[in-house]
Amino acid sequence: MLKHHHEIHRTDRIGWLRAAVLGANDGIVSTASLIVGIAAANMDQAGIVLAGIAGLVGGAMSMGAGEYISVSSQADTEAADLAVERDELDRHPQHELKELAGIYVKRGLDAELAQRVAEQLTAHDALGAHARDELGITHELRARPLLAALASAAAFSVGAALPLLSAVLAPASGRVATIMLSSLVFLAALGAVAARTGGAPMLRGAWRVVFWSALAMAVTAVVGYWFGGSTV
Repeated sequence: MLKHHHEIHRTDRIGWLRAAVLGANDGIVSTASLIVGIAAANMDQAGIVLAGIAGLVGGAMSMGAGEYISVSSQADTEAADLAVERDELDRHPQHELKELAGIYVKRGLDAELAQRVAEQLTAHDALGAHARDELGITHELRARPLLAALASAAAFSVGAALPLLSAVLAPASGRVATIMLSSLVFLAALGAVAARTGGAPMLRGAWRVVFWSALAMAVTAVVGYWFGGSTV
């Protein structure tokens, strides 16, 4: 008896994973950088927390809106391409069949087999075949603006809440260092989990996130110290 062979693929995660990782990463980095810069300028805790909350709310709305607009543009392009392809299939079905067969020949099938495959796929779902093999549009990778926007905004909020919580709990004497270090730990964990979910090496995923995030926070800390003259 043949055992059922189940393969795990990750391409169906690309849309929401990209938006969620980008949102969470940006939430931690931008909010931590904002808080670090303000803390380094010797702002009191109430002011730091207020700025952090404002950054969280504004950033989440901005990320959600930006992601929705960006992915909507992609969805509009896909819809326009599909409309053109649908029209071509109605007006020139034989030409489109020949075009589809030519694609399969370029991928390695002989002409006779390519023609048979094209005919069968056209009979089953002509538009789907052209969308996938001519335009590169698949169900798994189709643009989904609302899902991307919600994932991005929610992930940003969760990410931003972490350095904000650190700012609330950190002692005044070491507030900047505490926020930076805790945020880098969160970012390293996020990078590792994102890499693991996407099938990439976890250490590499964590390192690239930590490096650039540390640079961003260091720059804002320097700016805060410079303009605020803090000794925190």
